[in-house]
Amino acid sequence: MRLDALRRLLPLALLPASMCCGAAPHIPADGGQVVERLPSRTDPVQRELLRLRAELSRRPGDLGLAATLARRYIEQARIEGDPRYLGYAEAALAPWWKQNQPPEQVLVLRATLRQSTHQFGAALADLDLAVKRDSDNVQAWLTRATVQMVTGDLAAARGSCMRLYSRAPALVVQTCLSSVGSISGDAAASYRRLLELQARRPPDTPDIGIWVQTLLAEMAARAGDAAAAEGHFRKALALGRPDSYLLGAWADFLLDHGRAPEVARLLKDKTRVDALLLRYALALTAMKSPEAAAQTAALGARFDAAQLRGDTVHRREQARFELALRGNAAAAVRLAKANWAVQKEPADLRILADCALASGDLDAARLVRDWLRTSRIEDRRIAATAARLRVPA
Repeated sequence: MRLDALRRLLPLALLPASMCCGAAPHIPADGGQVVERLPSRTDPVQRELLRLRAELSRRPGDLGLAATLARRYIEQARIEGDPRYLGYAEAALAPWWKQNQPPEQVLVLRATLRQSTHQFGAALADLDLAVKRDSDNVQAWLTRATVQMVTGDLAAARGSCMRLYSRAPALVVQTCLSSVGSISGDAAASYRRLLELQARRPPDTPDIGIWVQTLLAEMAARAGDAAAAEGHFRKALALGRPDSYLLGAWADFLLDHGRAPEVARLLKDKTRVDALLLRYALALTAMKSPEAAAQTAALGARFDAAQLRGDTVHRREQARFELALRGNAAAAVRLAKANWAVQKEPADLRILADCALASGDLDAARLVRDWLRTSRIEDRRIAATAARLRVPA
């Protein structure tokens, strides 16, 4: 695959269903309050987006231009965690958005945007059509694998990764396969293969490097190797501007190891993203900061507003909020079970296990036990929690 094509590929493939994006509307109490500082028009990225948008306004039927603008918006959504960019991307594709048989690149872009709002079935339908039309579409196979992993269809995800052989660089193929293997009973070998391959064939772009190092960090953390995990996280952070997923994963690692002050410093100016505000509030609470109550209340208002809108994308974060910040185990386990019905990443299993233990909910405990057995996922923290669950035979 050509390098320029790979640069277009990764921002889409790495848009995480679990972290992007979301923030409820905020109404300031004081008309003079600064709500947000908008990006400067002198910023190179913003200048490029303005230029592309102006061109598309003049040529709204130019598919190539619309797709380029949509990809750039998706990339910014991944980096900044700002959901408005996803709306802008959809608007760029408006002439083709509602078509049953849109052009192939629209299918993949639409699937990417749909999976970001947990419309996983619709996303997979688009991707299935895309690969039926073109079995060499790397973007479609990689996005398909991502959606299948998120929804817990690990065998299908492995199959999608396998279809990348001879179509994508070896490091991309192995990263995809290691993502699946690390949560389906092949953790140690998956880590070793990816570690060895990235040493022999260093990533061609910062995006790929961040993807690889973040995955290695998460695998090491699940195995209980904190030193290796921290090393990988720091390498990922050093490769460029960290996206919201990397910031959230690093913050979770720090919180797990009692390093709340570092989390507070890391996220103080990044709280517009709900998932990052959650971690900031958790850090402040652990520090017994006087600011913790205000940040917890702000996050609660966001979740309440989302519930009124019927927005269910952030149930995992809301379950964690109810359990750790409100101490409401009954509400937390309801949210964790509803979230588990939709997505099944390791973080989803972890909050489900935590809520099952805190609430004594037998159904949640069974879900945890059954997934541990069928998926064969290896995670020391989840296993330790699961060992304390009382699950009738």
